[in-house]
Amino acid sequence: MHHPSGGPDDDSGALFGLDALTPGPAATDRPSSFRTSAEARRMLPVREIHAEPAAAASPRGRQITARFPDARVTMVDSHWRIPGLHGNQGNVERWVRVKGETLVEKKTLATRPNGRSADWIAPGASHGCAMACAYCYVPRRKGYANPITVFTNIDRIIAHLARHVARQGRKPEPNQCDPEAWVYDIGDNGDCSVDALICDNTADLVHAFRQWPTAKASFATKFVNPDLLALDPRARTRIRFSLMPPDDARLLDVRTSPVAERIGTAADFLDAGYEVHFNLSPVVVRPGRQDAWAELLRHLDDVLPRRVKQQAAAEVIMLTHNQDLHEVNLGGWHPRAEEVLWRPELQQAKRSENGALNVRYRNRVKGDAVRALRALIDRHAPWLRVRYAF
Repeated sequence: MHHPSGGPDDDSGALFGLDALTPGPAATDRPSSFRTSAEARRMLPVREIHAEPAAAASPRGRQITARFPDARVTMVDSHWRIPGLHGNQGNVERWVRVKGETLVEKKTLATRPNGRSADWIAPGASHGCAMACAYCYVPRRKGYANPITVFTNIDRIIAHLARHVARQGRKPEPNQCDPEAWVYDIGDNGDCSVDALICDNTADLVHAFRQWPTAKASFATKFVNPDLLALDPRARTRIRFSLMPPDDARLLDVRTSPVAERIGTAADFLDAGYEVHFNLSPVVVRPGRQDAWAELLRHLDDVLPRRVKQQAAAEVIMLTHNQDLHEVNLGGWHPRAEEVLWRPELQQAKRSENGALNVRYRNRVKGDAVRALRALIDRHAPWLRVRYAF
């Protein structure tokens, strides 16, 4: 996911807010290849739906209502203003409980240039996530707990993308995103693997991109959803499994699939027709990190079959944190995480596009860390091409 540039004026319409009253299972380190579909669906024990009327009446809205038939539906005026849910930094005691889904019909559609992970950022089909990573920027957009917002106008999104792809024509030359295809990130502010538990938006996007020979979809994920294996992407969708040392993930990647599980399913997704890459992300500067990353890279080298290695590439993304989220974590959500996330002696302020005060590692610290990780990759996983480091 990348930093959002939109805000409350970017979308409006009908909303479904689904409030999960009981948390899903926490991540474990069991060495299974992936969760069963039944286990994956327990990620979203939805009990309450907040809905804008137009979304409730749309075909996609009716699909979601049917998927969660026992949920109570409450109509609201705007997905940006749900009493008791959004704009409430003190909601930490209910953080996981409100990790449901919110359905919204998007008013404006825009495809933005990127140039790092993808050539383009596609119009979002969702916003928010059922997971609760301690450093994630997305929850700050809607009162920190931020349930999933699912956009119901998927037909308009796909039609917009079809026109955009057609206008681009063939890619004139290779770049770090892809040697041949225009790459569109379809999961900028959410996790498409989790979205697929809610409705067919992810499936519709995967099916659309397989019709466009000059384009390719891409999304990062920390959740292993075996339902995606049946979508037949025909090599037109790139799935990027986000990885960090398991000790870091146990502390910071709350409610995600274990790192070993994300790695263990890579071959299954390749065989199902996906291009499989990895995000080494976020890289957290903390004592012992080089040994931890070396162990993770050796594990990758040991367990991944040759066919995965031959097509794999990686992104290296250093941690960016936020002062307000730091205070929320300290206030009760996850104070232990801040012991490694908040390092003022190593970090400098960075004002984001939407005015938020973020912190990132100082240039020298970041440069040293990136060079050290590249050296570890060269030593322990030399087959892993680094597409870019940010």
